[in-house]
Amino acid sequence: MSLIIPNWKVPKQVKAISTTRLGGHSAAPYQGLNLGSHVGDELATVLENRQVLVELADMPSAPIWLNQTHSTRVEVVDKPTSSTLDADGLFTTQRGVVCSAMTADCLPVLLTNTQGTQVAAVHAGWRGLAHGIVENAVEMFEGEVIAWLGPAIGPSAFEVGDDVLQAFCDFDAQASRAFKPTGATGKWWANMDQIAIQRLLKLGVSQVYASGMCTYSDPEQFYSYRRDGVTGRQASLIWLE
Repeated sequence: MSLIIPNWKVPKQVKAISTTRLGGHSAAPYQGLNLGSHVGDELATVLENRQVLVELADMPSAPIWLNQTHSTRVEVVDKPTSSTLDADGLFTTQRGVVCSAMTADCLPVLLTNTQGTQVAAVHAGWRGLAHGIVENAVEMFEGEVIAWLGPAIGPSAFEVGDDVLQAFCDFDAQASRAFKPTGATGKWWANMDQIAIQRLLKLGVSQVYASGMCTYSDPEQFYSYRRDGVTGRQASLIWLE
């Protein structure tokens, strides 16, 4: 297994990782450390992969997993649970509660305050990002917030239509700077990192770190829905030790 450690400066009790597809027990087309139980992989294999992750990452408890629907819902959790929650973000102030966000091109956003007393994990697809999930998560924090943007589809791979461009520009005209024309009529390359950074800066979050890793262009390390269609899921996770 190969884990990504966020390149950010946070209090020592804040622990965060992002997984890759390397390792694990899933067979093709989910080959590797697939953590998604909703993509057609054998459930027993997914549960085995999740247990491997808990052990190798030395987690204090099993992660809380989400039924993600590209909503703007951020759930507050105060203890571990084996229930799958209907939300696209998790927020906690309690030690030992592992928040997760599964992705396969969408943008994972991990958040903590500078005191290291609050953390959140957010699944930000373009719909959730456009409609305010990052804002909903940041509003839950007290004090200054630090953000890390995990592996997601990159700005030279994420082709979108006029509707996506308009959805972001309706919220903030400066979002247009994060879109470049592809050359095809009505098509744009969208930079999810840049859009997220714009949103975070407007919220007063100036400490933003980005992995810069593209899921689409790195099939060895990452699952990508846009690239493969039928595929697994990686996860970004955060907790207070």
